[in-house]
Amino acid sequence: MGGSEPVGGSEPVGGVRRSGLRNPDKAVRGLGAGTMSLEALVLLLAIQPIRVVGGDLSGAAIGAIVALAVACVVLAGIMRRPWAWHAGTVIQGLLLLSGLLHWSLFALGVMFALVWAYALHVRRVILG
Repeated sequence: MGGSEPVGGSEPVGGVRRSGLRNPDKAVRGLGAGTMSLEALVLLLAIQPIRVVGGDLSGAAIGAIVALAVACVVLAGIMRRPWAWHAGTVIQGLLLLSGLLHWSLFALGVMFALVWAYALHVRRVILG
């Protein structure tokens, strides 16, 4: 048995690298849905601390937070659609733009944009 030969047929025909997951599409969808769900939860839970610590949080800022959280929940439910990943990227941009309403929203936007970029990287690595 040679050293360059795959053991147990782990390398599929055509030289395409497999992720080792039973259903990589489902795993990636779960990652996207989990990321969106976590973002929605953090956004909603951040309203009161931002009001207490950050000072003046306008009604428009609270409305933007709730609207973004609802959009995140909706996207978490439809991550099987290929365009949902692009919509998630748009949500990250909108959260960054909401930083114009309050500086702490920009800080949350930066954090979640980095998390979303990592999720996109994992998606690209697993699905190719």
